[in-house]
Amino acid sequence: MARTEISEYGEFGLIKHLTKDLKPVQPSTKKGVGDDCAVMDFGSKKVLMTTDMLLEGIHFNLEYVPLKHLGYKAAVVNFSDIYAMNGTPTQITVSLGISKRFSVEDIEELYSGIRLACERYGVDLVGGDTCASMTGLTISITCLGTAAAKDIVYRNGAKLNDLICVSGNLGTAYMGLQLLERERIALSNQNIPNNQGVPSAFEGREYLLERQLKPEARRDILEALRKAGVKPTAMMDISDGLSSELMHICSQSGVGCCVYEDKLPIDFQAAALAEEMNLNIVTCALNGGEDYELLFTCSLDDYEKLIPVEDLYIIGHITKQEYGCNLIGRNGEELALKAQGWNAFKE
Repeated sequence: MARTEISEYGEFGLIKHLTKDLKPVQPSTKKGVGDDCAVMDFGSKKVLMTTDMLLEGIHFNLEYVPLKHLGYKAAVVNFSDIYAMNGTPTQITVSLGISKRFSVEDIEELYSGIRLACERYGVDLVGGDTCASMTGLTISITCLGTAAAKDIVYRNGAKLNDLICVSGNLGTAYMGLQLLERERIALSNQNIPNNQGVPSAFEGREYLLERQLKPEARRDILEALRKAGVKPTAMMDISDGLSSELMHICSQSGVGCCVYEDKLPIDFQAAALAEEMNLNIVTCALNGGEDYELLFTCSLDDYEKLIPVEDLYIIGHITKQEYGCNLIGRNGEELALKAQGWNAFKE
């Protein structure tokens, strides 16, 4: 029997391969595999559902990731998926695989971060499961949310000439990870960024650490857009890198795109560290991942409404599909975007 390596498909290719023949049979299933969340219809409001798994040694390294921060991040990245559909997160369940090296106090610390995230975002922790693990710590969180049918934003709604927008800045979480990996300092059970004894290499770079260890979901951007009377035509959160996410939107919308290098929002600390480490900050911004900022498209007619929104940047526009997905460099050169962000099964 022929054997196909999972790496030949990659994460999203494998998902597409395994689910290509799935046909929903429940009338309540409005959207299945293929977006940030599944969408189900149970009445006047639609129910959104997403799930995310984090594995020790793959997604996090406990040599420098404090358990409280890990719990907070594990919850927030799920909230971010709900916000990426223009919904509101409401409940989560938490399932853990725990090896014998962890104590009750360790798991309490992890849960303290999860509970803090729930308190800050108004989300209820309503259940879950725990089991023994032979390979370290596994965290699986499922998040439910709600949205009115008219408010839900999918990935497939981008139209020709739409504006491409992002919140916050790009590549900063990736540079925070590079800093942590370089230093390899155990930071467990310390409060970043205001703890005593932080290595001097981290001084003045607390923001980079925070973006990697304790990201926030951009609920504020959605609130600002609603206040401005703007509804995105397509939207995702940036977990796997701007290039990858933008290519998902373009593929599912049947369009191309053009983004401009000089419009990419890049933080000064991230740029300075990239130069120090001999990295190209634009490449980091395009492909780094884990920013959990919102990437969305809007009608050109909404341009004037977008300008006053704080921490929001227009980085390009949607083109015809045959144009492809391209980056325009600072000197006017045109480069094809490539999906070089996080791939769970890349060799």
